[in-house]
Amino acid sequence: MNKLAGMEMFVRVVESGSFSAAAEISRVSPTMVAKHIRAIEDRLGARLLHRTTRRQQLSDVGRLYYERCKHVLADVELADASASELQSSPRGRLRLIAPVSFGSHSLVPALGEYMARHPDVSIELTLDNRRPSLIDEGFELGIHIGDIDEPGLVARPLQPYRRRLAAAPAYLARHGQLDHPEQLGSRECLGLSYWRRHDRWRLVGPNGQTCNVSVQGRFTANQGDALRIAAVNGIGIVLQPEAVLADDLAAGRLVPVLPDWSLAPSPMHLIYAQNIRPTAKLRSAIDFLMARFGQLQA
Repeated sequence: MNKLAGMEMFVRVVESGSFSAAAEISRVSPTMVAKHIRAIEDRLGARLLHRTTRRQQLSDVGRLYYERCKHVLADVELADASASELQSSPRGRLRLIAPVSFGSHSLVPALGEYMARHPDVSIELTLDNRRPSLIDEGFELGIHIGDIDEPGLVARPLQPYRRRLAAAPAYLARHGQLDHPEQLGSRECLGLSYWRRHDRWRLVGPNGQTCNVSVQGRFTANQGDALRIAAVNGIGIVLQPEAVLADDLAAGRLVPVLPDWSLAPSPMHLIYAQNIRPTAKLRSAIDFLMARFGQLQA
């Protein structure tokens, strides 16, 4: 007899309290219920139930088998539900976390397009530069800048995170253009407030050469957009992600500084729990983000 059907019948017998009650729930005869239980006992070579005229009691083997059957049947139900959901249209709330600058300048416009494609999905986005704990905090997806090697997480590589140098035309008119990264050491460099008093920028040149230069400046802030605005107002040279600077560069409010040099790109990953339920919503979001921000094919 079918093993799965036998497991279902055995669980019904245990939970309903009798063969006759299980037969009524299953809409079969008590004789058919007894055949299922006998087939399991013959296969296992052990008695599952001790029966008297008044009651039935699980044997030690029966108690263990009952617990395992419940787990197996729950997994089967989850597999069926997941397969069914994968074939349905994406719906529900998607919770994700991303770094502040990438999230506000690159991810939010992309999510607008995703939501237009999937009108039954709502988005709850948290912007935070810390490394998230997806499972503990209830996030389904995360974007992380930097290396990641954490058990239980899937980390899919995205395009590297790139940062460029720029300054306002007025600043460069006062202080002159730069010919080499070493000249940054004598200029006002706009830094994040968690930098040390002196920091080093490791820049990569057009032929892969590197230059480690000590930089300093009198203006720091804890957010990249504040540094961008400071640069637009001629306070100094900013080093920020390409997406953060793009509009100001296009409008001429900022101009590139040392355009052949940039900060060494940082790896970036889309992360999610390895054992997360593969809903249509989650699958569609992963596919969309990988198509938009995944590594370019050679």
